[in-house]
Amino acid sequence: MKDQSSQVFLQRARVMNLIRIMAFVCFIIALFYSLAAVVYSTKVIYKVKLNYAVILEQFGGKRQAVTDLGWHYRLPFFTRLEKDVPLMNQNLYLGGSSAPIKIISRENVALWTSALMTFKIKDLKVWGIENLFPEILLQGDFDGIAKDTLQAQEVNKLISEREKIKEIIFQALKNRPINKNGPTIEGKYGIEVVSFVINETRFGDKLVEATEEKKRRQLIAEADNYAADQEADRIKKLYKAYLEGIRSLHAALGGSDKQSVNPALFEFLSQQKWATAYEKNQSDQTTFVLHGQGQAPSLTLPSMFEKRFNVPIKDSKKNMPALTE
Repeated sequence: MKDQSSQVFLQRARVMNLIRIMAFVCFIIALFYSLAAVVYSTKVIYKVKLNYAVILEQFGGKRQAVTDLGWHYRLPFFTRLEKDVPLMNQNLYLGGSSAPIKIISRENVALWTSALMTFKIKDLKVWGIENLFPEILLQGDFDGIAKDTLQAQEVNKLISEREKIKEIIFQALKNRPINKNGPTIEGKYGIEVVSFVINETRFGDKLVEATEEKKRRQLIAEADNYAADQEADRIKKLYKAYLEGIRSLHAALGGSDKQSVNPALFEFLSQQKWATAYEKNQSDQTTFVLHGQGQAPSLTLPSMFEKRFNVPIKDSKKNMPALTE
């Protein structure tokens, strides 16, 4: 019995000892994990990645650019990581957004446009140490130069000559001073402008509708003008044919070019003209004939007046020309 009791006691002691060892190991692991988490969160040990740099602020206020790749150590509470700076190509949109913005052309016409500048940081000291919030400052200067150049152009060039305008703005971003005798964008921020692209240039919806309506009215006006020109040509041809007929008749009656045309000839032709019109349409009309040589005019009425008022109708071909209402 005593041997059995001692064996049970030894087994319990071994189990308790094993539990204590496991608990101690877990405590050590948790302690190391907590220390690593604290170090990582405070970035006492930090890493500089490829094409990145770090701006480090020291206790005395001095700022330092760290560009060497790999792991670095800093003193906690006496230094501060200000920011990570990417040294790769970066995009900057016109107006700060990829959505189109409204600009006004030289002719005071509203257009919607979007543009994109690509740049990369060349001088980290100028970018991150000499400028406070360089991204915001660069956005303002970029918008100013790009908008000034775009709004100085004519609306037709903004639509059809985007390639030329794009190159003009690119050269302005690289070489033109922000102000007279001032620095360029590249010099002020320590960057290199890699490219500039105009993504979109279009009219507003209301302006497009107004333009289409204007084109429609122009087409209608051109059609009306064309019809008026055709009618004028037709009248000229008829008038010319009428004059040729009079000359031919005048010559057939023995007249010469030096003699004036007898007015009776015009009167006869007019009589024939109106008499023919009367013969073609004798129903539901009121026709009367005027005699223009000082004689009393004779009256020619249609058949409905003869039946109602017992007035005889005279032969229109023997009287003066008939005018039909």
